[in-house]
Amino acid sequence: MSDRKLALEAWEGLFRAQHELFATMAADFDDTQITQAEYDVLLTVTRAPEMTARLRDVTANMLISQPSVSRLVDRMVARGLLSKSSDPDDGRGSLLTATDTGARSFRELAAVHSRSIVESMSPLDDDELRTLRRLTNKLRGL
Repeated sequence: MSDRKLALEAWEGLFRAQHELFATMAADFDDTQITQAEYDVLLTVTRAPEMTARLRDVTANMLISQPSVSRLVDRMVARGLLSKSSDPDDGRGSLLTATDTGARSFRELAAVHSRSIVESMSPLDDDELRTLRRLTNKLRGL
C-alpha cells in the first residue's frame, strides 16, 4: 500500500460521498409502494432470467444478514411482490420470482430512482464514471 494518510483520506471521502448520496436518494422511496430494501431484492430478482433468482443470490447482494433477508422476502411474498418455491437444484434453497405486481412496482420506482442516480452522478464526466466503476470493482475484488 502507498501512503497511509492518503488511504485514510480516500476512504473517508468514499464513505462520506456514499452516505450523502444515499441520504439524497432516500427521498426516491418516500410515498412509494416498496421500501429501499424491497427494491434491492426486486433489483436482483427482476434482472435474473425469467425474473427468478435463488434466495442465496439475493442474500449475497444485500447488505443485511441472511435471517433478515429471509424475513424481508417472507413479507414480500405475503404482500404479493414475490413468489417463493423450492429450488429443484438445491433441496435446502429457494427460488424467488417477481410477481406481476412486484415487477410493475419495481419498474415504476426504477424509472424515478435511475433518474435520481444519473442526476447524482452528473458532476462526473464519462471518463470519470468509467474510472470510478473500475476502481470500485477493484476494491470489491471483481
